[in-house]
Amino acid sequence: MTDTRLALPDGDAAHSVRWQSEAGVAPPKKVVVADDTLTADMAFRLASEGTALLWRGDFQNARQLLQAMARRVDRKPRKPVVTPRDAFNQHRLAQSQRARTLGMLLIPFEPGHVIPLRRAPDVVEACTQAHGEAGEPYVCSLRELLGVISAYEWRRNGVDIPALGAHIHPHYGVFSPVRGEYVDLVAKAPLPAALKSDSTAFDIGTGTGVLSAVLAKRGVERVVATDQDARALACARDNVARVGIGAQVEVIEADLFPAGRAPLVVCNPPWLPARPSSPLEYAVYDPDSRMLRGFLDGLAAHLAPGGEGWLILSDFAEHLGLRAPGELAGLIEAAGLKVAGRHDARPRHPKAADATDPLHAARAKEVTTLWRLVAKSDTPLSR
Repeated sequence: MTDTRLALPDGDAAHSVRWQSEAGVAPPKKVVVADDTLTADMAFRLASEGTALLWRGDFQNARQLLQAMARRVDRKPRKPVVTPRDAFNQHRLAQSQRARTLGMLLIPFEPGHVIPLRRAPDVVEACTQAHGEAGEPYVCSLRELLGVISAYEWRRNGVDIPALGAHIHPHYGVFSPVRGEYVDLVAKAPLPAALKSDSTAFDIGTGTGVLSAVLAKRGVERVVATDQDARALACARDNVARVGIGAQVEVIEADLFPAGRAPLVVCNPPWLPARPSSPLEYAVYDPDSRMLRGFLDGLAAHLAPGGEGWLILSDFAEHLGLRAPGELAGLIEAAGLKVAGRHDARPRHPKAADATDPLHAARAKEVTTLWRLVAKSDTPLSR
């Protein structure tokens, strides 16, 4: 998140105001005041040229204007691509350009997260959850604000997890467990027999805490859940308390592994080895496969005798050409590990069946796998 100043248009009583961007976007250099008289075509032209629009009109009209600008962005034809990797790179570039253009429509805030516009919604609770308290005026993009509101609704309503018979409530900035197939894999894979003598599991990069909750519900008596992100840690603690397993799950801050060994070590790292374009994308993109490599390289040293490491990973990166065929097998071998078994699942999310999606060719082939990994000197039994 940036915490810098935005220079306001000439004639404004204040010369600058705090700039709020969870996406880490720098404040625009040129800003003009806009209101209900501005046409969508003019707004789109100004935004495309890098001029931000500080909205002073009706809030609901601003939402309609943003939708109209989005339609104009999406009309831009895409260039033909040859390879899946080209399609991925073009898709990310288009998404980045889209975010940049639509991010030029700005909303002012007064202290306390109050929007001083006609027909503005009450966003105090949503913004406080996302940003904390606001003791001074600030400006942020309407696009980011709508993301905050959406995240607030996800947190309030929760995501139904059939394997738990309960809801998980993702906090703002924490990846929501909407891809149910990876949760089901953890819910159904046979547990290592070594858990009978030491019912302990590690959940590496816990996020919302959903996998820790699933393991606890399956009877694992002690789960140590780790993460580096403060929002994820708070989210996981909230969720294990909601599900009623706070006595079984300990959530701690750690870079990958906690101290000690466990019969079961679980990790669901980001699936795509690419650079995030904002802090909010770290749950999806793993630059240079840092987390994947770190988990594999450290796993053998944290497995108890007869223990298993469960790596949950999609092969979407292979189908996009971001990870070479056989690369994962090479990383497993180099880490002193071997595969004791695997469990596969096909995706169920809507994009997997959407032929208009630019990455549909890769999505149609995607398989999510739970890899059961053991140290080369071990061959565990399942119970």
